[in-house]
Amino acid sequence: MIFENKKVNAAIFDMDGTMFDTERLRMKMLKDASKMLYGESIDDQILIDSLGLSAKSSEALAKERYGKDYPYKEIRKKADELELQYVRKNGVPIKEGLIDVLERLKRNGVLLAVATSSRRVITEEYLMRANIIGYFDIIVCGDEVEKGKPNPEIFLKAAGELNCEPSNCLIFEDSQNGLLAAADSASMPIFIKDMKEPKEEIKARAFKAYDNMLEFLEDLIKYTAKMPTPPKLNEHFPKRLNHMKVGIHGFGAIGGGYLTQIFSHWDGYTRPAEIIGATRNSNLIELINAFGKFNVHYESLAFDQTITNVRLINTSDEEAMKKMYSQSEIIGLSLPEGAIKKEADIIAKGLIERYNNNGKYITILVILNKIGGGLYVKDNVEKSLKKFIGEEKAKEIIEKALFTETVVNRMVSKIKEQTILKQVKMNLKTVEGNILKKDIDISSILGIPSNENMDRNRNKKAADVNTSDSLISNISKKLYNVSEIAHELSKLNITVFNSEADMLLYASKGSLILERMRQIKTVDNIAEMQDVKNKLSNGTHAIIAWYSSLLGYKTIGQGMGDEQVISLVKKVMSKEIKPAIVKNNKELTEYVDSFIAKFIKRCRYSFKDPCVRVGRDPLRKLKSGERVMGTIDLAHKNGVSTPMLEFGVAAGLLYSILAVNPKDKECEVIRKVYEKEKSIKAVLTYEGNYNGKPYKCLDEEKDKDLIKRIERQFEVLAGSIERKDLLMTS
Repeated sequence: MIFENKKVNAAIFDMDGTMFDTERLRMKMLKDASKMLYGESIDDQILIDSLGLSAKSSEALAKERYGKDYPYKEIRKKADELELQYVRKNGVPIKEGLIDVLERLKRNGVLLAVATSSRRVITEEYLMRANIIGYFDIIVCGDEVEKGKPNPEIFLKAAGELNCEPSNCLIFEDSQNGLLAAADSASMPIFIKDMKEPKEEIKARAFKAYDNMLEFLEDLIKYTAKMPTPPKLNEHFPKRLNHMKVGIHGFGAIGGGYLTQIFSHWDGYTRPAEIIGATRNSNLIELINAFGKFNVHYESLAFDQTITNVRLINTSDEEAMKKMYSQSEIIGLSLPEGAIKKEADIIAKGLIERYNNNGKYITILVILNKIGGGLYVKDNVEKSLKKFIGEEKAKEIIEKALFTETVVNRMVSKIKEQTILKQVKMNLKTVEGNILKKDIDISSILGIPSNENMDRNRNKKAADVNTSDSLISNISKKLYNVSEIAHELSKLNITVFNSEADMLLYASKGSLILERMRQIKTVDNIAEMQDVKNKLSNGTHAIIAWYSSLLGYKTIGQGMGDEQVISLVKKVMSKEIKPAIVKNNKELTEYVDSFIAKFIKRCRYSFKDPCVRVGRDPLRKLKSGERVMGTIDLAHKNGVSTPMLEFGVAAGLLYSILAVNPKDKECEVIRKVYEKEKSIKAVLTYEGNYNGKPYKCLDEEKDKDLIKRIERQFEVLAGSIERKDLLMTS
């Protein structure tokens, strides 16, 4: 690997303070042990001066201060015990970014070693408990060298065992003595700051110096291979978890069925330690939190993908929401446009908490079918911030949040709750049956002797019971029973979302974290892509839903099996929308053709996507400049007539008036206006309140010809309903 124009064959890591945040812990335990055994805590300055030194050198420092009778070895041993007790209870505190660094170095062909002043017994336990021992090719410890740091012996020994020239080795250190040792070994010292800053003249000997491991990671990323984009659908997620948490505000179809996959693939090297999803669906929260995982089903490929390391919280739990925004490196915001204003307050409170806790920047990935959606969310959140903390502070906080706009080319639908519950019941019965078939002795796992075993034990001699063979047999039986139950329980899962297979999410450039992610492609002009996608698919998708519903179909897939629907879709997309888009952008022709083909294919497989879901909120979709009307306007400006799009508008109006979806409030508005005025023109020129602003569809005078054409389409369509003979006009 090449790093900063230098060939790197190996990387050698100090342990305490460099990989693990254990120096502070170690110092506390030494002080406690000294107090217990000597009656006085060891001086802080001695502990700081001992950083990076071998045990022998540290002992000499302590005895110089407290005298030759100071029981340093006993104190060190006691401190080891106290520290191990803490670590065994609380785990090893790993430095943020370490796993990513190790994974990238290893997968780019760099040999890895540990060279630490700690004893081997401590070192190996820590590495095992941190689950990183497998990364390292060799380990050299302080009790295996004659001279401790700042002598370079330990690093030269590590390089020698790796059979690498020191000049081709990166050596990671956090202490002054360690840095001196690394520099004197003629290697490339990488200084990672921990507790004590070295003297300037010593720090200057570092090849590179960083405030933390994450800073080094940002440099390393530039020199390590980027995984192919996008990943294959059936490709496994990275096994190793990094230090990051990510959040999804709005765990609906796109949030739960798409963003979770994007975050799970991450950069191909590691993936987030936890995905936190926020929803108001309490049943979904309980189920997914109980399983700790769920499936996304890809219908066209008959493939299930399991999402793990996920935890759901309730959107109404303010403290949990603030914590999610405070702790997450990135938030996927997947909410309907109408919910943004309502949720702006909690987003603002989360950003305030983040600012107060760590002041870090955050990327908010805005999934909103709206050109300028990122700015729309930002403006609403900024208003809430000003309300809570005033204009000046609000400006500081909003500048630390990047609201990134996106284009989603994937269709995802959520499985009905009743179907999910049926899955759970069936899976539980299957697992229960499998456990019973295997005749697993539950009592042996719990340590409760069965009657048969009690009788047998009475007839055995005590010596026989305590033989190693008997002990191994008992342990083996328990382990077998536990593993069998664990194996069966691991099969428990639920499929929550149906999805089609398009992989890439497009996002506007500006966020470094997005540049690393395999399933995201960043582009310069996201607005153009949003416009193309919106005009090609969003309006067409709604028209499919409206027309299919009028034909009596329940799902998009069913409707697309009808020649009338497919014919309509092909004419709308290829004869009306495409010519309008590519007239002044010929370079988009290939993209548009590919998009149309994929769109039609995936709609044909969307048997789990209800028409009422896709056709919801018709006022929004028929609004001036939006989805359908915006596309008609573009076509007319480019000299393209739009009879099929106008037919689609008529279908949307009839869908609303006939109350195909009686729960849709926007359908109800359209129906009431029509029933009051008995006029389609009244609906098309409606100017009532819409999300706090006057609604605008068509202008009575300016658009009078278009209104007349839509009225005629509506009359024909409504008449055909009565005749049970729905035929498109052309």
